[in-house]
Amino acid sequence: MPDPIIIVESDPMWPAEFERLRTRAAGAVGDVAVAIEHIGSTAVPGLAAKPVIDLVVVVEPQDLQTSVERLVAIGYVHQGNLGVEGREAFGVPKGERKHHLYVSPTDSEELRAQLAFRDRLREDPALGAEYAALKRELAVRFRDDRMGYTDAKSDFVTGATVRLERRLPECAEMSLDDSGRYQLRGQGRMYLAPDRRQSATVVSA
Repeated sequence: MPDPIIIVESDPMWPAEFERLRTRAAGAVGDVAVAIEHIGSTAVPGLAAKPVIDLVVVVEPQDLQTSVERLVAIGYVHQGNLGVEGREAFGVPKGERKHHLYVSPTDSEELRAQLAFRDRLREDPALGAEYAALKRELAVRFRDDRMGYTDAKSDFVTGATVRLERRLPECAEMSLDDSGRYQLRGQGRMYLAPDRRQSATVVSA
């Protein structure tokens, strides 16, 4: 069945939907959950996004298998890491609204990158507007190609995270070069966003 990529305006009900899903997951995972985080674009107030909630259950590394078993017990379908180290993905229980649930250990680089990008978007409305415009453009170009859509966003996502983590100049601006890759420019210097093949970062929203 076709599942086209559609970007919609921010919905004020997204936080409530996250809370509903968080409560259900928390009830299953119990005391092994260190935190349950709302991630992806629906976690950023005012940001256009695909209307699908992303959440991640954070656990200590030694509790990873226990958390997986407890989520499977309430109907989630464990899908492994789907090629992304540092997270375990799940299919939704039968009859539940579509959402993306993950489990990540506290030492996960994927988790660190997801939270860093979310927080960067929350703090910088201009960056959020740029990201929303990019997503709308890519949603038209890759309407039925989710992998292509995710890959096309990856340099922007990684570049924004790198700028935050390396404390690059706030005047640094991201621009698309002739090869289709994002570059950071600021104070007379140019910083190439890392190649996604060297990073596990994947932001699904």
